[in-house]
Amino acid sequence: MKETRFDNKLSSTGPVFKPLYKQVEEHVKQLIVEQRWKPGDMLPNEFQLAAELNVSQGTMRKALNSLTDTKVLMRKQGVGTFVSEHTAQNGLFRFFPIIADGKNPELPKAELLSIETQTAEASVSAALELNKKDKVIAMRRRRILNGEYCIAETIYLPHVYFKELLDMTDIPHTLYHFYQTHFNLTVHSTEDAIKADIANQSDIELLGIKKGEPVLSVQRTAHSLNGKAMEFRISRCRSDKYHYLVKLN
Repeated sequence: MKETRFDNKLSSTGPVFKPLYKQVEEHVKQLIVEQRWKPGDMLPNEFQLAAELNVSQGTMRKALNSLTDTKVLMRKQGVGTFVSEHTAQNGLFRFFPIIADGKNPELPKAELLSIETQTAEASVSAALELNKKDKVIAMRRRRILNGEYCIAETIYLPHVYFKELLDMTDIPHTLYHFYQTHFNLTVHSTEDAIKADIANQSDIELLGIKKGEPVLSVQRTAHSLNGKAMEFRISRCRSDKYHYLVKLN
């Protein structure tokens, strides 16, 4: 961090009172959003942070512990506290729950089929909290595991945040780290809605399965650190050889 001091935005007044450590927690998140610290950067120690924000060391530690629990920050024993990064390994266990039956989890490759600007449909606008006439970037991909297509997905992104994506020729398989490093947007939380379905014509063509075979339809909305909806993804997953696995700790 270039500057050793930052504006103290903490306040005990407002329409809804929040405990001091929660104010500290939100302030630290906002500094990350503003790129005062970037993914992978080490934060000053808690003594320095407490002095900068004029709070007790105990309050600062409680805020940092909370941010570590929610994976905004990560601690390395004997080294320090860092802004979390969406590395491939991190993304595998947090954000990609589709696993081949009898296999260990692995990240799939992605084949980009198309990318274009669209006027958002009503369901997409609602998911991304956009106005009716707002534009989105629609990206269609197929995911590959064990040498076969397992998922067909359409990813919708607010054009206002991701317009530079249209000029890029090399879009990586793993998007969440890409969002962090190229657009300063960190996926902090996701919500998945899962339904059982049967293969439609598009599934047949894209996944090489037969009409009427079972698939999982997964609709995911991803939110950034400051609570903005930043991605809406519709995935059609074949379920003859794959399953959806979630581990809760």
